[in-house]
Amino acid sequence: MESSARPDDPAQASVVTLHVNGVARTVALDHRTTVLDALREGLGITGPKKGCDQGQCGACTVLVDGRRVLSCLLPAVAYDGARIVTVEGLAGDRGAHPLQEAFVARDALQCGYCTPGQLCSAAGLLAEAREGHPSLVTRGTEGPVELTAEEIRERMSGNICRCGAYPGIVAAIEDVAS
Repeated sequence: MESSARPDDPAQASVVTLHVNGVARTVALDHRTTVLDALREGLGITGPKKGCDQGQCGACTVLVDGRRVLSCLLPAVAYDGARIVTVEGLAGDRGAHPLQEAFVARDALQCGYCTPGQLCSAAGLLAEAREGHPSLVTRGTEGPVELTAEEIRERMSGNICRCGAYPGIVAAIEDVAS
């Protein structure tokens, strides 16, 4: 068992099992620990980044049970048993996920700090569109959503890139969506 943020008071300790990138990992942590801190500090998974710690930048985006979420806002104890995919597990057994390949091909990164969150958010965006979940700019309401540049920008608006690689990010997602 791994530990994270060991509490001084054992009464505050919780043990949770998170299925991270296909592997069940059990960790003892303070009940106030977020999923982000459990991943980074407790399990040594450093793909998700701590940018703002307030859910404003998207650097901590991961997939939880198939949905993109801001892991800095989630209490880990509430996600006991959840299936979490980070950028490290995005490709599964393949060498690289098609989004990762498209980000490289389209030069959709510069410093790379936001890239793990951008990639996980983009993977979630593709699934949401396939399942027909509308955004604020979606036209029509039936079936899969067409991912136009406007639609992608709206859906990725919660992920900030301080380097300004947005045109490449949108182009990379368009490539994979088509």
